[in-house]
Amino acid sequence: MRPIVLGIFAAFFFASTFILNRAMDLSGGSWIWSASLRYFFMVPFLLAIVWGRGNLRPLFLEMKQRPGAWLLWSTIGFGFFYAPITFSAAYAPGWLIAATWQITIISGSLLAPFFSETIPTRNGPVKIKGKIPFKGLGMSIIILLGIILMQLEQAGRLSVKELLLGVLPMMLASFAYPLGNRKMMDVCEGRLDSYQRVLGMTFASLPFWFVLSFYGMETVGLPSMGQTIQSGIVAISSGVIATVLFFRATDLVRGNMRKLAAVEATQSTEVLFALIGELLFLKSAFPSFLSWMGIFLVMAGMVLHSYFSHKLERIKRQGVSI
Repeated sequence: MRPIVLGIFAAFFFASTFILNRAMDLSGGSWIWSASLRYFFMVPFLLAIVWGRGNLRPLFLEMKQRPGAWLLWSTIGFGFFYAPITFSAAYAPGWLIAATWQITIISGSLLAPFFSETIPTRNGPVKIKGKIPFKGLGMSIIILLGIILMQLEQAGRLSVKELLLGVLPMMLASFAYPLGNRKMMDVCEGRLDSYQRVLGMTFASLPFWFVLSFYGMETVGLPSMGQTIQSGIVAISSGVIATVLFFRATDLVRGNMRKLAAVEATQSTEVLFALIGELLFLKSAFPSFLSWMGIFLVMAGMVLHSYFSHKLERIKRQGVSI
């Protein structure tokens, strides 16, 4: 149960992102500062972790080899991912953003043909071109149906413009995050651990956040002290604590596909944590029956997708090795 408990705690801290982003918007804070301040605050904490593990020098040497690739894919993976999420917080409650974000499972699957994967065989590793996992996408349809139900419920309260501004940025983020992170994994080729890669991508995305910050100073002025503190909390809770807990949980079950699927499925509880947090602290409207059905379908779809994806992966690897 330990990895499961760690995974649930990670989901709890990840959910704080959606709650606090919504809180900052409701209090008049700009999405520009909600996004950029998080990554500014993440740098010293991640720097301390990587330095404490004695892995700082190898990271800088790796980044020096291909600075252009680091800059491009980090900007896409972090900048084009988190800026749209904070922008959407102005048009939809945090629990709805958290649920809609799960569409990244589908987006990531659709990107498979743009990457190759390495399969271990008796004669050594073999690279094969990625294919869209249509069987796995069958489970993802459940997630998509849940998201549609929740958006339909919101459509009665919001204008078409507000609905599009809440959904379309999330679509962009759902493709940018897996694209940027997978490309960076290809660039690193296993030479860096997860902590090094996250710190490196945070460093490389800083030019994007500086440009966004300068734009923010010209258009909305400097952030308030309250927004600055809340952004720092998001950086610590989601960017550091949640990431460390989730990495630890997956490390404990590494090599066991069934248990790994169970740990990954714990992230479906983000939706519930975000909903409870908004009801308690932001006094948001209680979801309708239609929204509850959508929430249930999203969570069930994530659990089923995680389980069947790992099951298919195991069958595929066994088939190649034979």
